[in-house]
Amino acid sequence: MSQSYNRGLIEDFGRWKEFSAGMWAWIFHKFTGWVLIGYLFTHIAVLSTAIGAAGDTAGIETGTDVYTTTIQGLEELFIIRVLEVGLLAVAVFHILNGLRLLMVDLGLGLDSQDKSFYASLILTAVIAIASVPTFMAGVSI
Repeated sequence: MSQSYNRGLIEDFGRWKEFSAGMWAWIFHKFTGWVLIGYLFTHIAVLSTAIGAAGDTAGIETGTDVYTTTIQGLEELFIIRVLEVGLLAVAVFHILNGLRLLMVDLGLGLDSQDKSFYASLILTAVIAIASVPTFMAGVSI
């Protein structure tokens, strides 16, 4: 006889409280990985706009001048600085959790996977919070 398991509705968010630290680590690792891939492609697309004719002809701005002006303007925006802190947090967590997974794959720290996941979260938060003064320097809200 085959058994079936009722997983509940997708909309049943109450079952998320049943997730263990390992499941949250997996979810966060996948999420941060997709965010980093999205940022990478966006970054490449934005950098490709800087390719333009070299030199200034008759007062017309070249591609690199427009790019530089645009980036400088964006850097002055508060929301962009907040997003940069978020990007740092995403990258730091992904790196730390990846190192944690490497240790688990090597058989090190198998008994303390939950603790190492929480340590990754705490260290990510500390690094992100410590970076705020650096990222927010010179920004008017």
